[in-house]
Order: sequence, then structure tokens, then C-alpha cells
Amino acid sequence: MSSTASRKKRQPLTSPVRHWIVLGVIVSLFAVMTGRALFLQFFNADFLKQRGNAQALRVIDVSAVRGMILDRNGQPLAVSTPVDAVSADPAKLSANPDSWKLLAKTLGISYRDLKTKIKRNSSRHFMYLDRQVLPDTAERVMALDIDGVFLRREYKRYYPLGTVAGHLVGFTNVDGLGLEGIELAYNEILRGRPGKDQVIRDASGHVIEHVSNIERAADGEDLVLSIDSRIQYLAYRSLKKAVVEHQATSASAVVVDVKTGEILAMVNEPSYNPNDRRQLRSSHFRNRAVTDNFEPGSTFKPLTVATALENKHVTPGTILETDGGKMKLARYTVSDTHDYGNLSVSNVIMKSSNVGAAKLALQLTNKELWSVLDGLGFGKLPNSGLPGEAKGELARYSDWRDIRRATIGYGYGVSVTALQLAQAYATLANDGKQLPLSILRRSGTPAAKQVMSAKTAKQVRHMLELAVSDEGTGRNARIPMYHVAGKTGTSRKAEGKGYSKLYNSVFAGMAPASSPRLAMVVVVNEPGAGKYYGGTVAAPVFASVMSGALRLLDVAPDDISEDRLLMATHVNLASQESDR
Repeated sequence: MSSTASRKKRQPLTSPVRHWIVLGVIVSLFAVMTGRALFLQFFNADFLKQRGNAQALRVIDVSAVRGMILDRNGQPLAVSTPVDAVSADPAKLSANPDSWKLLAKTLGISYRDLKTKIKRNSSRHFMYLDRQVLPDTAERVMALDIDGVFLRREYKRYYPLGTVAGHLVGFTNVDGLGLEGIELAYNEILRGRPGKDQVIRDASGHVIEHVSNIERAADGEDLVLSIDSRIQYLAYRSLKKAVVEHQATSASAVVVDVKTGEILAMVNEPSYNPNDRRQLRSSHFRNRAVTDNFEPGSTFKPLTVATALENKHVTPGTILETDGGKMKLARYTVSDTHDYGNLSVSNVIMKSSNVGAAKLALQLTNKELWSVLDGLGFGKLPNSGLPGEAKGELARYSDWRDIRRATIGYGYGVSVTALQLAQAYATLANDGKQLPLSILRRSGTPAAKQVMSAKTAKQVRHMLELAVSDEGTGRNARIPMYHVAGKTGTSRKAEGKGYSKLYNSVFAGMAPASSPRLAMVVVVNEPGAGKYYGGTVAAPVFASVMSGALRLLDVAPDDISEDRLLMATHVNLASQESDR
């Protein structure tokens, strides 16, 4: 009895009471949860929506498409192609270190560098893993399905002419900002204005919905250059051949349209390929045609003659004594390579006499010589639209002594760029009218400045025709079916207070001589294969490029019915007769 009574005492009073208690607790919890849900749904919805949006909504930059750079005929010189940047949320990627090696291998980057980058940015929510990746690489990365890794659209610059126009066009950095050449000079026009979009990202960072456009992107404007890519290629090929053949340190060439002032070609060697960033060397970036100064040597003599003619000190037939090829001036001696005897002014150009040019300069006042050279643009920036232009050196005439004036007469004691010299010869070719240079294509002809009389310019052009005759120094510049007017130059390079045994080989000229359409300057720096005269090294480059350029532009030949060189000789003889 006692054991039975004890068991009855330990049993709960009523089993249904416990069940009702448990049920009441469950119902109460459910009621609380339902009430909370209803409260959040109806009374706190806006707050929750804002919190959700704050976690999923993002404002992203929308890249603007950089404008194209085109040549004058519409051929692309720089274009932008769509690519992807592989991006990541470092905070999420840090939580999955097992994926790092596979990600680095797929991207082809260093695992150590990737690991360091992720750890350094672990507190941030955005970073680039790799920029401007190839489409197949981007697809393989996304196929890994790594949380926190996503793509971002951007654009990569491509340069169809590569090394042919490297110095001229330049290049951009990975963010699309111009760093060299035209890309730098016209960056604000080309780059456009990036926009902003509001998007929703999922937990992995992928954009799943575009919500709105906050600021519309404005694409950059296309830029049409004055360059003719066909002539550019001719100049590049010929200049490179000369550099290799003569083992030169560097070289430049410029072609200018005489009638418009447009630059049709500008090349330098050594060049670089802006498409291959791994091979870019800062030492090769310089556009030597506009940045490098040199003493022009004998290519300056026609300008001295023009000044003497313009100021009526001489005529083309005036006879000058060359003193046996040597002239003492204070403690200096001006020398010719040969004893040319007595020379007419025309023959001073044909034979390239230093003594003759120096004597002409000494007949001029400082101001007379300086005024013409200044008017031709020496000592000033060409303002062609290209970055890095140098203005050369033309000291104020008040500082000149006789020796300075004499040496300037034959191209020493003054420094110029290839572009400046090309502009001066284009002015001679254009009957003394100087046109402003332009690297952009022009729709019309700008106002010209009359630097010298048309008569003087024509007289000098006839002399320059003689300089490329059989008796002249520039015979290697002649081209079939066209007459050429031009001048060779061979100048020693300055070193310390004197001159070294290194040379600049130069040729400057125009064609067709009867009615010039193109002017061109070729400068070959430090030829090292034994030959260094401008007529041997630079003149053949001129002939090769000019011959092709005239035909490409459908310029009519001027060697059809009569020999203009013979005619120019007759003009010279007639001038001599009239002077007697």
C-alpha cells in the first residue's frame, strides 16, 4: 500500500493542464511574432526599405567612350574597344582564401601580389584585380563563381598604325587619360565626361538591376588630324631604312602642305609601339621633330641669301670672292671644303659656300638678318598643336658681333627644330607667305603673313633648283618627272665650348619646283657608318618620300616639255649679264 501511494504522489495532478500551458506559450510566441511582422510591415516599412536599399543599392561610374583619332582621310589612328576590368569586394574575398590561387592563375598574375593586395584592402568594398583583360579571360574568371568577384566595363585604346605614328598620336594610361602626343594635347576634347548609374548588386557584388541614371555619360569628340597615313608610312619606312643603313642615333622627318600649312607626316626614329605597354621606354617618347634643337648648317644659307636679296644688297648674279676658300674673321677662320673661286650669289647656294654665305651675312646689319629670321618663326614656338614644342634659339640682334652674324649666315650659332625649318621652307615655297602650321585638318586656308616678297622667294627657289643639279650638293634628292628645289646641310654637333666629330645630316626642300605643293625636312642625327654629308644621308630619304607623296596626292609632274633646271640656269646667267 505504501509503495502504491508513493507513486501516486509523484505523478502530476493533471496531464491536460501541462498541455494547455505549453500550447499557451506557443500561441503567445506566435502572436508576438505575427504582431511584430504586422508592425514592421505596416508601420516601419519605409525604414526597412531604406536599410535594404542601403545594402544593395550602389552608385557606379559609367565610362565615357573616348573619341577616335582619325587621319585626314578618315583612317583610324586611335580607337577605343570595350573590355572588362576584373573587380572585387575585398571584404568578401578575404573570407574565401582558398579561391585566391585559382583566381591568380586564371588572371595570370602573381599569387603573392594578389594575396598582399586583398589583405591590404580587406576593410574596403571595392578594388581592381586586373584591368583591361581579354574577353575570354573575363569569362573564365566569372565561371569560377567566386563570391565578391565581378566585372566592370571599361575601354582600351588601340592604335592601328603602331610604331608608324607612335610619337605623333601618343597613348593613354589605363584610366584613359592622355599621356603623350595628340592624346595628351587634346585630352579634354577626346576623353568626354563619365556618368553615374544607380544599380542593385547581389550579395556577390554582381549588378542585377539598373535602377536609374544619375548623370548621363558624354562620349568624347572624334579628332581629325591633318596627317595622311599613307605619307606617314612612306616617311616612317624611308627614315627607318636610313637610320639602319647609316647606323644613326636618331632621325626625324616632317612633310608640310605648302598651300594650307597642314602637317601631312611627322616621324621619328627610334619609334615605339603604343599598343605594347610592356616595351614602352620613356627615352623613346620624345617627338624629336618638335622638341630637339639642332644647328641647321647649310640649310640656313638660302635664308641668308633671301635676306640679302630682300634688303637689296645683292642680286642673284652678284659676284662674291671666296678668298681661296678661307676667310679670316678676328681670331676665327671660315672655311669651304674646296676653293670655288669667284661665285655668283646663286652659285653660293649651288656650291654651298660657307665663305660666300658669311660674306653675304656681313653685308647685312644685325637687325636686317634678325628681322627676316624672326619673321620666318625662328626663336618662337610653332604653335602647331603638338605638345613639347621647342622654340630653338635666336639671340637678340643687339648681342651679335660680326663673327656671330657671319656664322648664322651659314647655319651655326642658331638652333632650330625640324618643324621650324619645314615651316621656313614652306614659306619660300609659298611665294614668301607664311601660313600657321596645324596638326588638325583644315576646312579652308587661314590668313597668311607676307614674310618676304614673292620675287625674293622665287629667286631663292631657282637657286635651290640649281642645288639639286649635277653640279649641286643635293643631286640625290632628285625624283623622276618632278623638279626639286632643296638644300643639303651637314653640321657638327656642339660639345662643351666647341664642336665634336659627330654630325647632323640634313636636307630641306620642296616639290614640284615650278609650283611647290609639299615642303619636307629630314634630319639624321649622328650617322656612324662613315657617311655623314646631308646630300648622301638625308637627301635620298627626301627623294623616296617626296616621290611617293606627290603621286599619292595626284600632283601633276612639272618635267614634261622643258628642262626647268636649264631654264633656271638661263635665269641665273641673264641676271649676271644684267648686273655687269
